Amino acid sequence: MQASSSTTAVNPALDTTPGNTTAPLVIVTILFFMWGLLTSLNDVLIPHLKSIYTLTYVQAMLVQFCFFGAYFIVSIPAGALIKRLGYQKGAVVGLLVAAAGCAMFYPASMSGYGLFLFAFFVLAAGITILQVAANPYVTVLGPARTASSRLTLTQAFNSLGTTIGPAVGGMLILGTVTSIAADQLAKLSPAEQAAHRAQEVSTVQGPYIGLAIALAVLAVLFAVAKLPKITHDDASIDGVNEKGSALNYPHLVLGTLGIFLYVGGEVSIGSFLVNFLGEGHIAGLPAAEAAKYVSYYWGGALIGRFVGFAVMRYVSPGKTLAFNSAAVILLVLTAVYGSGHTAMWAILAVGLFNSIMFPTIFSLALHGLGKYTGQGSGILCMAIVGGAIVPFLQGMVADSIGLQPSFYVPAICYAYILFYGVKYANLHKEVAAEAPPVTV
Repeated sequence: MQASSSTTAVNPALDTTPGNTTAPLVIVTILFFMWGLLTSLNDVLIPHLKSIYTLTYVQAMLVQFCFFGAYFIVSIPAGALIKRLGYQKGAVVGLLVAAAGCAMFYPASMSGYGLFLFAFFVLAAGITILQVAANPYVTVLGPARTASSRLTLTQAFNSLGTTIGPAVGGMLILGTVTSIAADQLAKLSPAEQAAHRAQEVSTVQGPYIGLAIALAVLAVLFAVAKLPKITHDDASIDGVNEKGSALNYPHLVLGTLGIFLYVGGEVSIGSFLVNFLGEGHIAGLPAAEAAKYVSYYWGGALIGRFVGFAVMRYVSPGKTLAFNSAAVILLVLTAVYGSGHTAMWAILAVGLFNSIMFPTIFSLALHGLGKYTGQGSGILCMAIVGGAIVPFLQGMVADSIGLQPSFYVPAICYAYILFYGVKYANLHKEVAAEAPPVTV
């Protein structure tokens, strides 16, 4: 794509030059915050529902299976929806679907676990549509060379949502639960047990109805907001006509695998952190105490995204991605071969370097796709299913050779990300310096 081929049609009521994209970026950033908060609430609800319905761990993990399954099933249709409706209207649809999912928690609390699982799927479907719409929208709200930087900034607010969500959920949901020991519960009559479980499960009603209302209001505000309409010309990254599919772009295909492995690696490490910190030769922490340290893992990602936002205005996204991947590999191997506080803080520090990876891989993979950007975004969001698969692989390794060496699995994931960063270290120089044309 030649820089001279880009055109900008401007409505007199709204200046869409790069210096005036702050307001649209703020509005879209709110979406990132909301879906981060909604996603992290799962960490509160899983143990809550497990206790109420006396579930096994496998049954409780159906929550994550339904949640991540929505990304896999809905992403491609979401891409087609965005292509038909546009990014702004697509985001509105995503908000309304997510609101419907939250509203379903009310009847689920009076029905059973099955309806909860369906509600999780609907909620995640709405979040998937939001991701397919919002991620590429951010990449075109300004110069292409700073797309990764902008996406990293908005992802920082997504991390803020994931940090706040568990605290809010713990206070509003778990904070109102009347705890009864299992032996005492067994002494109650069946009617009293049912009444107690009904009281426990009802604690989700208020918070999720509140979230449903908030999402619906946000959908209305987003629908009436004056946001630039993104259109793409017919040039490709090679300066010739667009290819027939987003999958014909190698950097998208390789980036899809990168998203799969990154999300898988990140979720794997997070899933095994409490057990790892409980190992006698690492920290020997009880589960409740170890859980407190997990906040350092996610807090590091939040801090790192703000740092990455500044760094990638001067250093190419690919080089930054390669550096962070190399740092993570070194930290994970330190955790594998080390012990005590050295291994403990090494694995917790991974979060700091994870920070820029998802938005950077995402924006590199979408770079120069033009009219196939929506389709490409759907494919990338579909790859988030790696968060459901890679942890199972690490679990199999842990059962076979032990927990500590099982961290080789995420290390291998990050080795691929290092390769991707090196391969596309200068991708931003291979395409036009400016974003696709913007019209309103």
